[in-house]
Amino acid sequence: MTDHACAANRKSTAHARAKWDRNSRFYDLMTLVMEGKKAKTWYRMLWENVRGPNVLEVGVGTGRSLEYRPRGLDVIGIDLSPGMLSRAERRAKELGLSVDLRQMDVQRLDFPAASFDSVVAACTFCSVPDPVLGLMEVRRVLKPGGKVFLLEHMRHNNPIAGKLMDWVNPLVRFIGPEINRRTLENIGRAGLHTESARNMAMGGILKLIVAVRPLQSVESICQAPANR
Repeated sequence: MTDHACAANRKSTAHARAKWDRNSRFYDLMTLVMEGKKAKTWYRMLWENVRGPNVLEVGVGTGRSLEYRPRGLDVIGIDLSPGMLSRAERRAKELGLSVDLRQMDVQRLDFPAASFDSVVAACTFCSVPDPVLGLMEVRRVLKPGGKVFLLEHMRHNNPIAGKLMDWVNPLVRFIGPEINRRTLENIGRAGLHTESARNMAMGGILKLIVAVRPLQSVESICQAPANR
């Protein structure tokens, strides 16, 4: 990245951290209203094929997926927001779970290359300031052949619906996530291969995605394409 791009990214990342700290107070209620009881099924499906032993969960949030993690995995959960992590720690105690939670930015992961067998994220890359950069970091820390399991909402494929989401997005992103991300395209830009993309709800806006890091030598992170 250029110095200007890095400065812009730092600024947008700071804004994102502050926004999700504020939202952490009512995030569970907000998602309950939007997702209802279906979320339990979605989280169960997200985790059911995750393989370890070493797993990274990106955007652990308030810990809504903690109870669906398969036993026997060594999972590290990260989030940009300390407010979110505080609530995740509280939920883990209520569930009687021992968890490894760390404050960290997916755009700059503090892990060596090829550290994880799998990476999991739920409704995360709609909020990462530079999603391609974040996905490139995910690719870097994945072992060759390792898989990424994503539950993500994104821009609708329908031209009219997609354009409407583009118009509304500037208003929505002030209080929540971006709603018009082209996540499947971003996955490819980051050097990951989409293995499957299953429509889960809302006419394909919400998808369950499995992507894989190609079997090749570990590469250093390079400049991400402009988004997104």
